[in-house]
Amino acid sequence: KITPQYGIELMDVMFKRVNYIESVRLKVYDRMISERKRIAAEKRSTGEGLKAEILGRVDRELAEITSKARREATEIRGAADAEATRIYGEAYSGHAEFFAFQKSLESYRNIITKNTSLILSSDSDLFHYLENQKVRK
Repeated sequence: KITPQYGIELMDVMFKRVNYIESVRLKVYDRMISERKRIAAEKRSTGEGLKAEILGRVDRELAEITSKARREATEIRGAADAEATRIYGEAYSGHAEFFAFQKSLESYRNIITKNTSLILSSDSDLFHYLENQKVRK
C-alpha cells in the first residue's frame, strides 16, 4: 500500500518475534518435543529394521561360508585318510613284519610315560629292540 501522507511505500510486514502467554508457550513446546520424539522413534524404527536385515544377511552368509569350509575340510580329511590308508597298505604288503613292529612301537609310545615300569617277555619285539639298542651302545 502506498501511504502518501508519510511518503512511505509499505512492501512487506514480517514478525520478528511472537510472544505467547505462558500456557500457550508450554503447549507449543510440548508439541515440538512430541514431534521430535516421534521423528526420533521413526528413525530408530527404520534403523532397527535395517539392522535386522543386515544381521540376517550376515548370518546367512556366515552359515554358507561355515558350511562350505566344513565340507572342504571333510573332503581334505577324507583324501588324507585315503592316502594314509594307501601308504599303510603298501607298507604292510611289502614289509608286513616291519609294519607290525612299527605299529607296536606307536602303541608303546602312546601308553608308556616317563615313570612307567614295564615287565616284558624275552619273546617281545620291544624287548629285542631295546636289547639290541643296549648292545650297540
